[in-house]
Amino acid sequence: MQTSRIAALTRGVRTAAVRGSPSKRYISSAAAIASSSQLYATTNSRPSSAFRSTTLAKQQPHHNASSSSSEPLSKTPLYDLHLVHGGKMVPFGGFHMPVQYSGLSVSQSHIFTREHASLFDVSHMVQRIFSGPGSAKFLQRVTPSDCENLAPFKSTLSTLMTTDGKGGISDDTIVARLPEENTFYVVTNAGCREKDNAYLDQEISKWNSENAELQVKEERWDGRGLIALQGPQAAEVLEEVLSQDLKSVLFGESFRAKFPGTNSELLISRGGYTGEDGFEISIPAGDTVKVTEKLLSFGPEKVQLAGLGARDSLRLEAGMCLYGHDLNDSITPVEAGLSWIIPKERRTADAGYYGSDVIAKQLVPKSKGGSGVERRRVGLIVEGAPAREGAEIVTRAEEGKETVKLGVVTSGCPSPSLGKNIAMGYVKDGFHKAGTEVDVLVRGRPRKAVVAKMPFVPTKYWKGTAPA
Repeated sequence: MQTSRIAALTRGVRTAAVRGSPSKRYISSAAAIASSSQLYATTNSRPSSAFRSTTLAKQQPHHNASSSSSEPLSKTPLYDLHLVHGGKMVPFGGFHMPVQYSGLSVSQSHIFTREHASLFDVSHMVQRIFSGPGSAKFLQRVTPSDCENLAPFKSTLSTLMTTDGKGGISDDTIVARLPEENTFYVVTNAGCREKDNAYLDQEISKWNSENAELQVKEERWDGRGLIALQGPQAAEVLEEVLSQDLKSVLFGESFRAKFPGTNSELLISRGGYTGEDGFEISIPAGDTVKVTEKLLSFGPEKVQLAGLGARDSLRLEAGMCLYGHDLNDSITPVEAGLSWIIPKERRTADAGYYGSDVIAKQLVPKSKGGSGVERRRVGLIVEGAPAREGAEIVTRAEEGKETVKLGVVTSGCPSPSLGKNIAMGYVKDGFHKAGTEVDVLVRGRPRKAVVAKMPFVPTKYWKGTAPA
């Protein structure tokens, strides 16, 4: 969820030739970090929370430095811990955040996450509590989710919908129901903080003025810690810390737990942004360091800190979207391949959320009387040099025929797990089927690419019997 300065910073790490074994084909990114430091110092532009509408050909940058060029960056509760552990700090979403740590290159950290467990600081993200008798109905106006029927400690991926009725995505989010009456925990993107705050302030005010008996209140958990423990050993580590069997907690579920040695109650959700089994842990600010250090005490063979660089390549392998790139105000959930977040009960034109009439038509193909969509998000395996955001996707070159533009790449990098260049982007409907061959223009040169199913790497979410 965030921006192309991070992509630029880590590019030196991930553009090594994807030949040979995954463990040997990348080099340390220290030189890339050093050479990119001036880029970060001189491109501290306004964040995408300024949020002009963007086209697919010219996306918002991946990560936002701060809300203005003169506004100081914030620090998460783990800032000092990052420095102690050799974190290479960069501006991100208005915060000082680690892009990587001195002990591992970005690709090594990526592979470590897939094989063991990594700990990510995601405290920069915005944690929100919605409460009041109208909270479920309010969330059902601004998202396509069925919040009224969401069970306690269950969550769903969702989207804040643009208020213009065109079905665009204002931000992507996680919505979880808490056991307290009419209470929801919602996490939104750091890079969209100002935009989302203004959006929600306006919408809550509008709602409360229209619904005297169904008032809504929002509380922002500013300053609270949020960490993500991700990888195949994540459950083993957390079970030992909490002295609790977690097999009954499935992907998308959450629970509260007392953390040993503190008076803090943690809100723990099973899920994450890597495709691995894992947990996102919300922690009172004063205990964030203590909780993190306890998890790290299992030793570097099992748990290590990881930064934004690895998080970006992990999420791309998992086929997950990055707001401002793979999603924006002009892209609908249907175009983005996110129709599955819209439950059956909310697929009608009168479902009541912003843009529901547009979405209902898009959900039905043209062949069956609906409008369908003109473009679709796809995965790509790219030969030769890696394709970056903004690269054009065209029909394959044939002698005597001009190529036709099909779309544009929105995210791309070498895959540390696969040893191939992967990307995602949008193409014209009809060219979205797996196996379709296209060309991607990388620095003006056509590179053969094949449309591929996502995720590129199988996900390992815990669903009760075995990772699926």
